[in-house]
Amino acid sequence: MQPRLFAIGDVQGCYSALRALLRHIHYRPGQDRLWFVGDLVNRGPDALNVLRYIRDLGARAAVVLGNHDLHLLALAHGNVSHKTADRSLQAVLDAPDQAELCAWLRSRPLLHWDRASNIAMMHAGLPPAWDMPLARKLAAEVEAVLTGPATERHAYFASLYGDRPTQWRPELSGAARWRYITNALTRLRFVHRDGRLNLRAKQAPEQVDDSDLIPWFAHPERQSQSTTLVCGHWSALGYLARHNVYAIDTGCVWGGRLTALQLTGAPQPQPLFIRCDANHRG
Repeated sequence: MQPRLFAIGDVQGCYSALRALLRHIHYRPGQDRLWFVGDLVNRGPDALNVLRYIRDLGARAAVVLGNHDLHLLALAHGNVSHKTADRSLQAVLDAPDQAELCAWLRSRPLLHWDRASNIAMMHAGLPPAWDMPLARKLAAEVEAVLTGPATERHAYFASLYGDRPTQWRPELSGAARWRYITNALTRLRFVHRDGRLNLRAKQAPEQVDDSDLIPWFAHPERQSQSTTLVCGHWSALGYLARHNVYAIDTGCVWGGRLTALQLTGAPQPQPLFIRCDANHRG
């Protein structure tokens, strides 16, 4: 049988659901490849085993960072205070292999682009003005910070949180540039018609009553339209296959479904789901 490639939606600590989904798709560890769209951790009950399992898949798995993954790293670096919502991450922070797991996570990219197939994966989205070469270049800038000197990494996490700037400008520099790139790739759902990011609206598109807001993938001037894009992050959107974009966050951690999207080995990308009941989440 030919190797298959599956993209997996936001796991968010739902280890049992992940293992159940892999059984459901008859995952073959020696042959098939897995892409994970980020948000491996947070809110679900077993982030520690999710991280260990996916790390141990080695080269058979490609992972991009999501906003919750970056939040875990910020907590591990001591740049933010713990909140009640972070309790699901405590097992990772207390683990004897925490340093190794966080080092592995920091080395994951913000954008994965398979040029041969022209399929790319990011956690959230791309601003309309970015074509794929520019997106890959800018993602690499932040990736270099995450894997670079500790002083620069600490500065990055200290300036990670915030919604500004909202408009891309090539002359952006330092913390503002890092934050814009990170927000676009890990938090984006809607953009204004002039291309500015809107990071506040989280509902489904049909629930938005502001005519100036459109989903990032539906912007008519989006420069990445010729590349097939796979993303997660937007559970209110659910599964979507439109505009050459596949959105696959189907709300696993909220009791919805965990999605595996078969990208190769099928006539066209095919989604497979498993319902995430309480047992799967635990």
